[in-house]
Amino acid sequence: MSHDAVAEPVSGTKNAGAVLWKSVIHSPLALPLAGLVVVSILMGFASDSFFSVSNILNVLRQVSVVAVLAVGMTFVILTGGIDLSVGAVMALAGTMAAGVMVHLGMPGWVGLLAGVGIGFGLGLFNGLMVAWGKMPSIIVTLATMGIARGIGLIYSGGYPISGLPSWISWFGVGRVGIIPVPVIIMVIIYAIAWVILQRTPFGRHVYAIGGNELAAKLSGVKTARIKIAVYTISGVTSGLATIILTGRLMSGQPNAGVGFELDAIAAVVLGGTAIAGGRGLIIGTLIGAVLLGILSNGLNLMGINPYLQDIIRGFIILLAIYIAREWR
Repeated sequence: MSHDAVAEPVSGTKNAGAVLWKSVIHSPLALPLAGLVVVSILMGFASDSFFSVSNILNVLRQVSVVAVLAVGMTFVILTGGIDLSVGAVMALAGTMAAGVMVHLGMPGWVGLLAGVGIGFGLGLFNGLMVAWGKMPSIIVTLATMGIARGIGLIYSGGYPISGLPSWISWFGVGRVGIIPVPVIIMVIIYAIAWVILQRTPFGRHVYAIGGNELAAKLSGVKTARIKIAVYTISGVTSGLATIILTGRLMSGQPNAGVGFELDAIAAVVLGGTAIAGGRGLIIGTLIGAVLLGILSNGLNLMGINPYLQDIIRGFIILLAIYIAREWR
C-alpha cells in the first residue's frame, strides 16, 4: 500500500514535467530565444566590449527602426501576406514630414503627424488593393514601394530636406536617464501590439485568417476588413518608424530605408512567425530584431567586411527557417 502511494505521485510528477518540457520546446519563442542566447554568447567571446551596458543600449537603439517596422510586418505575415513597401513608405513619410516643416513652415508636431498620416494612407491603399482588389500582396506592395520611392525623390529632387526644429532630434538620439528614447518608443509600440494580438477579438481574427482564411470567413470573420486593417497598421508603423529615423538623421531622406523591408521580414521570421501565417508571437519579432542587431553589432566589433556580413546574415536566416520547419 505504502509503496503504491509513493510511486504514483512520482509518476505524475514525471508526466507533468514531460508535458511542461514539450510545451516549452514547442513554443514559438523557443528557437528565437535559443538563437539569441547562442549568438550573444558567441559575440561575447569574440569581443570583450560586447556585453557592456553602453554597447547593449546602442544595439537596442540601432534596431529600433527596423523593430518598429517589423511590428506592422508581423500583423501582415500572420494573415499570410507580405508588405514590401515599408521601407519606401517610411522614406516618403520622413521626406514629406520634413517638407511640411521646412517648405510649408508648419510646426514640427504637424510634420510628424503628416508623416504618420502618409503611412496610414499608403497602408490603407495596400489593404484595399489586397482585400477588395483581390490582388497578390507581393505585387501590390512591390508597386507601392516604387510609387512611394518615386514620389519622395520627385518631391525632394533626390536631396535630403534639412533645417528641422532641433527638438526633433530627441526622438532619434534623446535619452530618458540612460535609456535611449527610440528604445522607449519601440517598447511602447510592442506593448500595444501585444495587447491587440493577444487580448482582443481582432487579434484572434488575424490568427484565424492566417490559419485558414476560408474557415475564418465561414465562421463569420470579416476577412476583408481585417486584411485592410493589418496593412493599414503596417503603414502606420512605417510612419512611426520615420519619427525615430528623422530624429536620428535630422532630415527627410528620400533614399532612406532601402532594404529595410527585408530586415523587417527577417526579424519576423527569425522571431518564429510562420511565413505562411497563422502562427507566431509579437514578442518573438522583437527577439528576432534584437538578434539581427546583435549579429550586426558583433560582426562590426570583429571588423568583418560589411559585404561578408550580408552573406553571413543571409545564411543564418536560411538556417533559421530550415531548423524551424524541421522543429515543428
